[in-house]
Amino acid sequence: MFRKIAAAVSAAILSVSLASCSMTEKSVTEVVNNTEVPPKMLFLGDSIAAGYGLEGYTADDNYHCRSYSNILREKYNEELRGKCGHTMVNKAVSGATSSDLIGQIQSGQLDSDLADSDAIVVSIGGNDLLGIMLDLFNSMGISENGSFDTGNIDFFTAASLFLSINSDVDKALDQFELNIKTIAEELDRRTDGTVYIQTLYDPLEYYSKFKRVTDFSDEKIGRLNEIITENSACGYKVIDIAADFDGKADSLTNIADFDIHPNAKGHEVIAEDVDAAFRATGFTYTTTVYGDRQLSSEGRIAIGGIIAGIAFLTVVGAALLVRKKKE
Repeated sequence: MFRKIAAAVSAAILSVSLASCSMTEKSVTEVVNNTEVPPKMLFLGDSIAAGYGLEGYTADDNYHCRSYSNILREKYNEELRGKCGHTMVNKAVSGATSSDLIGQIQSGQLDSDLADSDAIVVSIGGNDLLGIMLDLFNSMGISENGSFDTGNIDFFTAASLFLSINSDVDKALDQFELNIKTIAEELDRRTDGTVYIQTLYDPLEYYSKFKRVTDFSDEKIGRLNEIITENSACGYKVIDIAADFDGKADSLTNIADFDIHPNAKGHEVIAEDVDAAFRATGFTYTTTVYGDRQLSSEGRIAIGGIIAGIAFLTVVGAALLVRKKKE
């Protein structure tokens, strides 16, 4: 009988050993870390964000030119190396209007990127407005390289052209205001990240010889930027690109070649503005920290039962041993 009890006690001890291995766990702690720049950023909108006109840009590749999105990607890859890492996605489409951007968002094709992006940067509005205005320039006889002789312009005809497109531009601005609200609402439904919308610089200020042109563009582009700023309560932050391009269209854009897009230097300026906006916001990322291995609650219960069983067997064994000695 005593041997049987000893065997049972040994088995119980072995069970404790096995349970201590199989019923343990490591403590897990989620730690929130602060960072000045976003671990993942998404760029949306038009050709300005896509990098149109830069060396290395192609219509189906936004990642091999030195656009502001790629400048920041390179910078943040280095800054977040060894921490949380960095991801940049650029889904901007050259030629896109605000209506096109709404369609792209509502299609669902951006949902996965929006869901886990920390920052979403939008450049939109240029194609809503500048296309109409550049058509006017063509009608006035401005050449493809952007040069013109004011002495050869029929100012009466020019004035009539301005009047004819004024209502078209105003309608475009009214529609843009509706669209910017819709864009903000659609993005808010799909992301917890911070949304930024850039203002539009005025490349047409370059035509300083023709005050009627510069006054018109200043008024209309100024109104577009007011719309962007006034509607920021819809849930986005404003990055005021226009302010840093003011008076510098000749050096920061390709307008001298009748191209409204930023040049390489212009993209560097936009990158600085976006970077400053990010750092003014601040971001977080979460890491998982594992502690030392310890018994799980199930393990503590199981081992407690086994120890109680051992104690019981020990007491029984002792009692039997005493009884045997008395006999």
